[in-house]
Amino acid sequence: MEQRGAYTPTPPPAWTPRTDPAPLLPDAEPYRVLGTPAAREADPELLRRLHTALVRGRRYNTQATALTKQGRLAVYPSSTGQEACEIGAAFALEERDWLFPSYRDTLAVIARGVDPVETLTLLRGDWHTGYDPYEHRVAPLSTPLATQLPHAVGLAHAARLKGDDVVALAMVGDGGTSEGDFHEALNFAAVWRSPVVFLVQNNGFAISVPLDKQTAAPSLAHKAVGYGMRGRLVDGNDALAVHEVLTEAVRHARAGGGPTLVEALTYRVEAHTNADDAGRYRAPTDGDAWRAHDPVALVEAELTARGLLDADTLEAVRADAETMAADLRARMNQDAPLDPMDLFAHVYAEPTPQLREQEAQLRAEIAAAAEDRPEGTPR
Repeated sequence: MEQRGAYTPTPPPAWTPRTDPAPLLPDAEPYRVLGTPAAREADPELLRRLHTALVRGRRYNTQATALTKQGRLAVYPSSTGQEACEIGAAFALEERDWLFPSYRDTLAVIARGVDPVETLTLLRGDWHTGYDPYEHRVAPLSTPLATQLPHAVGLAHAARLKGDDVVALAMVGDGGTSEGDFHEALNFAAVWRSPVVFLVQNNGFAISVPLDKQTAAPSLAHKAVGYGMRGRLVDGNDALAVHEVLTEAVRHARAGGGPTLVEALTYRVEAHTNADDAGRYRAPTDGDAWRAHDPVALVEAELTARGLLDADTLEAVRADAETMAADLRARMNQDAPLDPMDLFAHVYAEPTPQLREQEAQLRAEIAAAAEDRPEGTPR
């Protein structure tokens, strides 16, 4: 029986999405070029540049990994198998743009022009970044997960406010998408329509955690829709496809179209770092399908099919990579000059009283140790 004075709610106002989600959705299948008819239209010079950079990157990874075993590097997170993501990211940017790498993105940093030894300085355990971020517009390698993403958004937003024609490309792994900084960066970027591109290298694992333990989303690219930006899904081992998708995303951002989230599907062939035992959570055969889809081999097959790569040219490219590795080896085997006073030189613009006191104390201890050193002992 209806009660007297019963409240009958009115229906809510008609609702429509603020943004049509259809254009934001990624394709059902990862975008690819190599192995399709579209590859025949690719610029031969671009193919050669990609191939040379991929071969050098593969050799750099093996050499840096060897340096960890020799005690010359504290840690190295190899990107073997992911080289196409690294090189594609660097090649998509103009000189005036900024790259915000994660700790695994050494190849992208080098492809931007940073010295190979300086790129490894942070991973060697030396002071600070190892390179001048402003020289090549490359932010420091970020070891904390996803913290570089809000920085990229801030720089891109500030550049637009100043009228600078700059795009920021921020790289992160699939594990980084589970961090709060990822959410904050994408939300701010979409609201402000900042000229920034997010590249997620989905290599299957956040250290030992597989993707299905991190997210139930159809893909990481689908997360873009929730923030109101475009999502793209690309074959991360296809250097041409990665380059094309990222170049278009950078162009879109520069034209005022807002940010794009690109998910590159790839595979981490080696362990998370030299300190990781991938055998505890992966079977040796788990990556066989990805090894057969190797980014270097894909480009070489296309070059060979088009008559752009012969045995002599391939040998020259590999010899160039060996020269780079030998130079890296020789320079990394030199002990870096260390000054203990650097501990205090770059903490504050104006040193605090406590810092000055600590500096004076260390100077006194070093002087006292020198006085106690026997005659003729190297100082």
